Amino acid sequence: LGDPGPLEDVVIDRYYIPKICLREAQMGDFIRYHYNGTFKDGKKFDSSYDRGATVAGVVGVGRLITGMDRGLQGMCVNERRHLIVPPHLGYGSIGVAGLIPPDATLYFDVVMLDIWNKNDKLQITTLSKPERCNRTVENSDFVRYHYNGTLLDGTPFDSSYSKGSTYDTYVGTGWLIKGMDQGLLGMCAGEKRSIIIPPFLAYGEKGYGTVIPPQASLVFSVLLVDFHNPKDGVFLEHLEVPESCKRRAVTGDFVRYHYNGTLMDGTLFDSSYSRNQTYNTYIGKGYIIPGMDQGLQGVCVGEQRRVVIPPHLAYGENGAGKYKIPGSAVLIFDVHIIDFHNPEDPVEIETVFRPEGCNVTTRHRDFVRYHYNCSLLDGTRLFSSHDYEKPQEVTLGANKVIEGLNSGLLDMCAGERRVLIIPPHLGHGESGARGVPGSAVLRFEVELVSMEEGVPEGYLFIWHGEPPANLYEQMDLNKDGEIPADEFSTFIKTQVAEGKGRLMPSSDPEKVIADMFQNQDRNQDGKITPNELKLKSDEDQEKIHEEL
Repeated sequence: LGDPGPLEDVVIDRYYIPKICLREAQMGDFIRYHYNGTFKDGKKFDSSYDRGATVAGVVGVGRLITGMDRGLQGMCVNERRHLIVPPHLGYGSIGVAGLIPPDATLYFDVVMLDIWNKNDKLQITTLSKPERCNRTVENSDFVRYHYNGTLLDGTPFDSSYSKGSTYDTYVGTGWLIKGMDQGLLGMCAGEKRSIIIPPFLAYGEKGYGTVIPPQASLVFSVLLVDFHNPKDGVFLEHLEVPESCKRRAVTGDFVRYHYNGTLMDGTLFDSSYSRNQTYNTYIGKGYIIPGMDQGLQGVCVGEQRRVVIPPHLAYGENGAGKYKIPGSAVLIFDVHIIDFHNPEDPVEIETVFRPEGCNVTTRHRDFVRYHYNCSLLDGTRLFSSHDYEKPQEVTLGANKVIEGLNSGLLDMCAGERRVLIIPPHLGHGESGARGVPGSAVLRFEVELVSMEEGVPEGYLFIWHGEPPANLYEQMDLNKDGEIPADEFSTFIKTQVAEGKGRLMPSSDPEKVIADMFQNQDRNQDGKITPNELKLKSDEDQEKIHEEL
């Protein structure tokens, strides 16, 4: 075929073209590339690789040899080309002294690394975004984000993931490169973005150390973990508020609540549910983080509330290692209020039903029978007298029931029904009881079944009038000079039957009489002698004289 003769134009061999080509180099674009330059025999005359630095410049405006200017146009990032440049499009008949002889055909192996234009803008692509986004990043916000940073050709230069911690900084205050300052605006917590930043909005002509070359476009894959503003207060979201809310918690109240604590990205750092125990504390007194102190103000019993707390009202810049809370983290608490009370609270009494013509009511030392249902304020059932065959029986003021229940049973009529709300200091206290959590407020539904008039404390029997002057003689029914237990029991029952006196109310009157006999039988020989028999009032008077 013979020699085809000299080349008229650049010969371009596109031997590698990437599958994705977002942009091709155009006249006037800034480009950054690597190359090897050889002669036809393969001898190398120049190489950017040997210098350890890429070449950066403007394509198509005459700053390069004409052949290179033409050969680079239309290239994609990561594309590779073989270029054959004839002498008249290279260094011509003059060459380059000591380097390129006259009329030399030049062979270039080129890889395109970066393309940008001075008219370029930030390129933002949203990769994923949460369905719910109440707020987006603004200037002066403090952000915590993860990122992978690469050059436009995919070469990685930095990653927060490799450091095991987020990058934390203010937006719009000059702490970031301009492109990142702009690229983070409008993001939601949990959003993922790809941000392509041209060099003039990044590190420009100087680059950054050895990892970012001069005039390099940067690609950041960003995940916004959380953000806040130093001026933020606590944000409240009322998830569920009971229809009936008679009272709201205030400073000084003691609150029992369950919670899940998460970071803004949903990471769970603590939960009272996992311990199967409520968190119990006073609010407004500094026992908990300031944000929670504020966030629990005004809650109702049974309310479910979301409390979003900025770090300056939580654990600040240092975080809390115990709970794996990072520094400057926004915290989200989903709270369920079980109950609350104040140490000054009395028993709360609500009369549900009171019979007409109620003239006689319960008093201190009365013996009462009543039915009850006991539960926590969240409705958890604890105990019920209906689980047993008979109503509950107790002498009021005998310290046999909790103080709040004792108070709630006073001044009741037979047949009356009440609801009692009993704070823990009048219930089972901080320690609780079997089946009752510590510091729990209790709800009792009570119905008074019957009542019997009581006797003063310390007495088992009282006379309705003056006792007989010759008490021992009347009690000694067979006149044998001693009173055994059966004789004593017969006498007492007769006095009760004739209305001359009454026993301490009890479900077991025989035991009461037996206790009376035992008290009088001072030497425990099974009989009472004249010297042993004494009235309770006389005994009390003797004690006063002894003390005097």
